[in-house]
Amino acid sequence: MKLLLLRLSSDHGMIFVLVLLCAFFSFVTLSEQSVTGEAAISQMVAELQSVGKDGRVVIVVRNRADDLAFAQQLEGAVKTAGLQVVEVIKGEPKDARGALQRLTAAGTKLNAVACNEATARWLVFEDLGMPRPVKPESYRRPTFLKVDNLRNIANQIAIIAIIAIGMTMVIITGGIDLSVGSLLALSAVVATWLIREYAGALDAGPWGMVGACVAALVVTGLVGAFSGMMTTRFDVPPFIVTLAVMLMASGLAYTLAENQSIYQVPESFIWLGRGTGPLGIPIAVIVMLVLYAAAHVLMSQTRIGRYLYAVGGNREAAHISGVPVSRVILFAYVASGVLAGLGGVIMASNLKSGSATYGQMYELYVIAAVVVGGASLSGGKGHMANTLIGAFTIAVIQNGMNLTNVESQKQKIVLGAVILAAVLVDKVRKR
Repeated sequence: MKLLLLRLSSDHGMIFVLVLLCAFFSFVTLSEQSVTGEAAISQMVAELQSVGKDGRVVIVVRNRADDLAFAQQLEGAVKTAGLQVVEVIKGEPKDARGALQRLTAAGTKLNAVACNEATARWLVFEDLGMPRPVKPESYRRPTFLKVDNLRNIANQIAIIAIIAIGMTMVIITGGIDLSVGSLLALSAVVATWLIREYAGALDAGPWGMVGACVAALVVTGLVGAFSGMMTTRFDVPPFIVTLAVMLMASGLAYTLAENQSIYQVPESFIWLGRGTGPLGIPIAVIVMLVLYAAAHVLMSQTRIGRYLYAVGGNREAAHISGVPVSRVILFAYVASGVLAGLGGVIMASNLKSGSATYGQMYELYVIAAVVVGGASLSGGKGHMANTLIGAFTIAVIQNGMNLTNVESQKQKIVLGAVILAAVLVDKVRKR
């Protein structure tokens, strides 16, 4: 058992666990799916053309916006192909039954019934002796592996992964930062409040929005500096300091927002949170990857990175060796505060508003990502690449549970078990 835990705690072991989780959720979300969009229209038109040039087609859809849009596209394509669309029937099975009976009573001969995936399952066509419904081709494919879902995982984890960079630095020094969720909310509120009050609200320009966002990062960086100072100068345990700061930051966010959401921001503000870059990759994900590359270089190639490990490994020995312990710890907490603030700006951009309710439970998700990534809560051990793997592991677990309709309360149980298992692995590894 101990050997198994040691293997899972290795770098390759974490990647193996992530791949195993992806394979598991791919299997359990395997379902029947239909071709969509232009491909579905083209495929159906090709099949409908088999009835001949004088074929009479009736289209049956539900009275819903997406179904009606599909019917409109299909009708145009069918007519372009030289076939006759007798009628587009909209509604429920009883509406389809009534319309088909009316057409039959009038002596209208129908050569084909075109449906989407939902209406093709209606039994009314078989009851009335209609031709077999023509519908988009179906295939079995994991919902988990759909491009939109994978992009959603990356977009959702971006904020947690960005904050986890700072948390990794703090945990490597032997500390903890419980305030990151509240700092995220404070940053979102400060940025949107400044845009509303001083940058022109809905008419704010790009420089005004940039200035407001930078100011929000400065505020959260200063709060992080306060936490670091209380920890180093007054020797208050990090758990207590950041717990107090968490409450104060949350209270300040609620006060500044006056217990309401701040939504008076221009449409262009969503670029950072919802915009896409090359290959359709979300801007937030690109920012996340750039930050992880920079953090990897900082931790592996710079003096401050070596100092962070030294302080976490043995603070007294680091001090004797000439490492500026207080400044190193202060740097870690400032970095954690700034990155939590950046997460708040991205969330505000994504949701196009600022609210003091943002970031709830995020400190636990971030700590879980860092611990699952192999960082030791006692300090001195951690790696940015593993933190990113840990963040994606948490995201895959959450996304997979959402796709399989696991209740939110049970998801918390699973998340708690994952954190406990990660700490257990760390304890076994040290023996």
